[in-house]
Amino acid sequence: MMDYLGSMYIDNELDLEEKVRFIEKIHSEQDFYQQTVDLLVQEKQVRTIPEKFMIPVETRVRFDLKKWLGKVFHPLVYAGAGFAFATLVLFALRPVSTSQLAAVNRFVIYEPAASRVELTGTFNGWQRVAMHQIGTTGYWELNVQLSSGEYRFAYILDGSRRIADPTQPTRENDDFGGENSILKVDKQA
Repeated sequence: MMDYLGSMYIDNELDLEEKVRFIEKIHSEQDFYQQTVDLLVQEKQVRTIPEKFMIPVETRVRFDLKKWLGKVFHPLVYAGAGFAFATLVLFALRPVSTSQLAAVNRFVIYEPAASRVELTGTFNGWQRVAMHQIGTTGYWELNVQLSSGEYRFAYILDGSRRIADPTQPTRENDDFGGENSILKVDKQA
């Protein structure tokens, strides 16, 4: 059992208790001491690479494409991001004519059995928006300001059941086997 201690000592794999036993064994057994010294000499030879097997390190400067691309493209990326930000700010600050804005659209649905109703559509990137329950009447509503255009939308009941607006006659089938309502918003007069 103690023969493995020499190898584990060299590889620094002993806990403190095992190190104590190792030192005691070295002092008490000459054969074990010699085996451990031989293992250390052998380990030293294994870890030392003869010069004839060493590969010379090249001293000339090598072209590092990755580093060069980083130095060239990082400023371009930052400049592009700055340009994009400036463009967004300019468009956000530009005056909007009132003829482009439509009145607030009120979405209403009667679903007394639903515990939660959400609205989703092209006007908000198909993100779900919670609708507000109107008292205990079973009606749900949400007011959304939309600019003029054509929009697709649907209601989501209790987080999973998707339905078209029963009051909207214009509909289309979606790519998932369901229906979307189509809402046309005209310019304000």
